[in-house]
Amino acid sequence: MKLNFKEYTNNNGEIILYTGNPNLNKLEQLSLQYGDIWHSSFEQGYKNAFSDIVYQTVVFFWYVNDFDNLDNCVSWRINPNAFAVRKTVWEQLNGFDPEIKNLQLQALDFGYNAVRNSGAIPLYTKGLYDSTTIEKITISTKDRYVFYIKNFKIDHSLFMLYRKGIWKISEWNAFFYAKKHFKQRAFPNVIKLRALKEIKGNPTVSYIIPTMLRQDFTLTLLEDLKNQTYRPTQVIVVDATPSQSRDESLYKKENYPFEVQFIWQTSVGSCRARNEAINLCTGEFIVFGDDDIRIPSDFIEKHISLLQTYDAGGCNGLDIRADHQKQDLEDLKVKLKNYKNERWIVGASLTFSNANSCVRKKYVDQVVGNDINYDGGYGEDSDFGLSLVKEGIMILNNPYATNLHLKPPVGGYRFWGTQAKIIGKKRKIQPWELDTPVKNVRPVPSPTIMYQIHKHFTPQQLIEYKNKYFTMYLFKGNKWQLPLKIVKMPYRLIQFKKSVFYAKKLMELGKRTQ
Repeated sequence: MKLNFKEYTNNNGEIILYTGNPNLNKLEQLSLQYGDIWHSSFEQGYKNAFSDIVYQTVVFFWYVNDFDNLDNCVSWRINPNAFAVRKTVWEQLNGFDPEIKNLQLQALDFGYNAVRNSGAIPLYTKGLYDSTTIEKITISTKDRYVFYIKNFKIDHSLFMLYRKGIWKISEWNAFFYAKKHFKQRAFPNVIKLRALKEIKGNPTVSYIIPTMLRQDFTLTLLEDLKNQTYRPTQVIVVDATPSQSRDESLYKKENYPFEVQFIWQTSVGSCRARNEAINLCTGEFIVFGDDDIRIPSDFIEKHISLLQTYDAGGCNGLDIRADHQKQDLEDLKVKLKNYKNERWIVGASLTFSNANSCVRKKYVDQVVGNDINYDGGYGEDSDFGLSLVKEGIMILNNPYATNLHLKPPVGGYRFWGTQAKIIGKKRKIQPWELDTPVKNVRPVPSPTIMYQIHKHFTPQQLIEYKNKYFTMYLFKGNKWQLPLKIVKMPYRLIQFKKSVFYAKKLMELGKRTQ
């Protein structure tokens, strides 16, 4: 079905295609910002449409659910009868997929791939369209499997078949129909990046380094910061190295051409460390970095330039894993060459890394820092990023700001976290254990990951996570181990239940920042 687009030319001479009757004044404003596709579909019946996406994404996709109480936010659930798109983006992505016959599913497929794979940003914008006519969204069983076969590996269709009802003939018929007539797409097109603008004005930058038992790595990172083309105005090092293992003489403020504060941390955890540093930040932008990274000379410049070019709230840089801890910036150059075109995607970030990210300070203050319930566990990066996004703050992927992550085998805040794998008297209590120390059963998955699922996703999505978790446990890997895995299944269920127990206790506490 061919769409009857109308055209609007904005003040920059760019053509915007649209269906329906948008507010053209608002469309003008939007077209000058970071978005690429705009709609007001929440008021038209599309909010959280096609919830069956959960069988693939489960809880590993920030945008599986649409957000509440926001006037602007990322949403791939496009109403084909009322949306606008940059003409260049529509042409680069080849529009709707003509193999999909259902127009509503065409729009959902287009929006989903735009945000997940193509670096385009689909945005819900309240008031762009005045229409509040609720459309009935009709996606047949066949349509559902066509979407899955075209977008995902066959495993996800099989999992959906299992969850929808493996005894249902209609599900089997739809699965075989889609499998026979369609195949998974090749990697989709990616939209062209905007040319980065030179930094406007003299924005101030605070750089945060939490560290523990890695003074040598921290000093190397400080040297990289000295060599920046756009230097930070303030660097805050929060060091949790125990007194018996530290050398305070290594930290000398006078060695650096910017303000440096060295703080010896007395609390426990990287989240607390970052929050202590955030409270001292004076910069307009805050750059978050781990202690074990190397950064090229244009690192900060590329962060600020991208955020100013797109007028976004924050960005997540490209974190490159080193082969060993002795590698340097020359090795980073080699690794980046191997990335080729795969690297060059901006768009809405799907992850967040405390090793390489930059956020405007006013938005960091808006979410009141990191949730210390994650200390001693995992998932604090993703929680912080998702918390920003749920406030309507645009976090972009930044392929220009790269770092080399050395990942040395010793030191760092995971030193505390390694205790989570120990059972018995030698185990040191982790912060997330609260008043109920782990005894004979080690909770798996990590209770802090389970806490994140409870915190940000729905009870039904937790059920799907549990089903997928155990499906993968049984069937991924060596098939000859299946009988042994079945024998171990009761114990794994106990471990899972124990993880849920701690997650619920953390939920009762709520987010904590100190």
